[in-house]
Amino acid sequence: MRHFLIAAVFALSATTAQAADFKLSSPEIDPSKPLPERFLFDGFGCKGENMSPELRWSGAPAGTKSYAVTVYDPDAPTGSGWWHWLVVDLPASAEGLSANAGAVDGSGLPAPAKHVRTDFGGPGFGGACPPPSDKPHRYVFTVYALKVESLGLPENATAAMAGFMMRANALGKASFTVKYGRSR
Repeated sequence: MRHFLIAAVFALSATTAQAADFKLSSPEIDPSKPLPERFLFDGFGCKGENMSPELRWSGAPAGTKSYAVTVYDPDAPTGSGWWHWLVVDLPASAEGLSANAGAVDGSGLPAPAKHVRTDFGGPGFGGACPPPSDKPHRYVFTVYALKVESLGLPENATAAMAGFMMRANALGKASFTVKYGRSR
C-alpha cells in the first residue's frame, strides 16, 4: 500500500509539473490592457469586427491527444455566464489558432476541429459585448489538453455538455484573462 501511495503522489506531482509548463498566449492581446475593439461583437449595440484573436500554446502535458479552446465571460448577467467560443477536436499537432479561426464556417480551423454552439445561438467566435455601464467583464481564454482524440460530441451539443466533456478528459489547461467594459 505504501508503495502505491508513493507512486500515486509522484505521478500526481509529475502531472502537476507538466501542467504548470502548459502556457497560452496571444500576440494580439495584452491581458493588462482592455480587449482590442476588433475582438468585439458586431451587434447588440457593439461595433466590433467579431474576429477571434491568434492564440498560441506550448508545454502541453505528455499524452495529449487533442485540444479544446474556450472563451467564457463569467460576469455576464445571466446567472450562468456567457460562452463566446468553443472549439473541440483540435489535433494534438496544433500549437495554436490563427487570427479569425473563429469564422462561423469553420474554414480557419485545422481538420478535424469543429465549433460548438455558443450562447449567441450558433457556431463560431462571438466577440465581447457587455451591457453598457456594467463593470468591465472578464473574458477567460482557455486551452485544454485532452487525453482523447475526439470528445465525440453530437452536432447539436450545448456549451455545458462540451464543458463537461472537456473537464472529464483534461490532462491540463492553460488560461489568460482580459477585461472589457463599455460606457453608454
